Amino acid sequence: MTYPPVQVNGFLVSGFETPGPSADFVYPPSLRGEILKRWPDPTLKTKWRRKLFGGNTLFAKNLEYMSRSFHQGAAMTRFLGNKCGWDALMVVFKLTDNIQHKTWKYIDPRWSNRNPRRTEMVKQCFTESDKAVGDLMKYADENGATVMIVSDHGHGSLEGKIQPNLLLQRWGYLALDTGSAQSGTRLRYLLDRWTGKTKKFAREGSIAQDLAVDFKKTRACIMHAGMAGFLYLNLKGRQPCGIVEPKDYDALRDELQARFMGKDCQTTDPTGKTIQLFSAAHKPEELYNCSRQDQPWMPDLILIPQDSLAVVRKIRGNNPINWLPYSKIEGTHRPQGIFAATGPGTTKKEGMNAQIADCAPTILALLGLPIPEDMDGRVLTEIFDEIPALTYETATGTAAAQGGEQVYSDEELQQVTDRLADLGYLE
Repeated sequence: MTYPPVQVNGFLVSGFETPGPSADFVYPPSLRGEILKRWPDPTLKTKWRRKLFGGNTLFAKNLEYMSRSFHQGAAMTRFLGNKCGWDALMVVFKLTDNIQHKTWKYIDPRWSNRNPRRTEMVKQCFTESDKAVGDLMKYADENGATVMIVSDHGHGSLEGKIQPNLLLQRWGYLALDTGSAQSGTRLRYLLDRWTGKTKKFAREGSIAQDLAVDFKKTRACIMHAGMAGFLYLNLKGRQPCGIVEPKDYDALRDELQARFMGKDCQTTDPTGKTIQLFSAAHKPEELYNCSRQDQPWMPDLILIPQDSLAVVRKIRGNNPINWLPYSKIEGTHRPQGIFAATGPGTTKKEGMNAQIADCAPTILALLGLPIPEDMDGRVLTEIFDEIPALTYETATGTAAAQGGEQVYSDEELQQVTDRLADLGYLE
């Protein structure tokens, strides 16, 4: 979330959501010309390219682009670090995520022998990422710096897609419009696919892309979906056609939470094993320790699918889950990521339990700076050979939030939306 770049005490090159090299992607702006002179494509705007007959040639080109991005990131980090100086330095290798989304089935041990040529290509791409990380490790060593390597999530296979709106329909919570309206929804979607307009729906987030819902008869609906399902009750006074009385809100939500975690949501996977479709059905205010009064438009439930599954809004066929054939298997996220630390002041410790929110206070501790008392996370004292003296400070004020001004043109917004949709972040 670094576009547009803000003023910092140092330098900042904005990341994945940057429209392209023609945008103002760097602070201070005076660095822009020097960066573009060395790296004409510093913002990694290219997504995974597809052609009907691209074959291994196009597959290799996509991986070559990713490999180049890793070395470019390391080289740009050295250049800007040396030019501007730094006390703390962070670089994101974004496309390690893209590799796994697009090529997981070639490195998954269950299927890697099906296409050994592509498996080897993907392994080589990861080797290039290792080389780039190695270069940054050398740069850290040259500067006597401690290094933390962190991922915000893990990765695994995407093998099936759950249709919770089908379950809501079966259970009597969701009603669809007439058959003709439903057919019209699908026809419009197909026409937009043929004319290249499908991403317009993703940007607007309209459920009309997938379902002709009769909201006058619907009490609950999955309005947004992907790596989780966002369920909303059709609440009076909040939704335009709300029919759920506020006095019934808690009971209905508890009822749905129990159903999504109960026997109604058990199925058999392709190996014959009985599984639960969802690993959790969270109430957001409990998950995030916040107030529904302060955040009234939070989902009412967040449905977390089991590993290897994703959630869709549409209803196609009569099965609550559609398992994917090998040809359509891709990668998706896992909640467990990685954390590693090395360098001055660190010690060897295995099996520790860290959360991503722990990184910020730990970095402040490494720098010998006070930690705000209201900061999420904890200092990972396990990584230190000698625990530093920790100081805490009370926040004296709240920085003004940057307001909801439009920072993208329509064309730029479409470019960023296309990238998100291509990776499955937008259905």
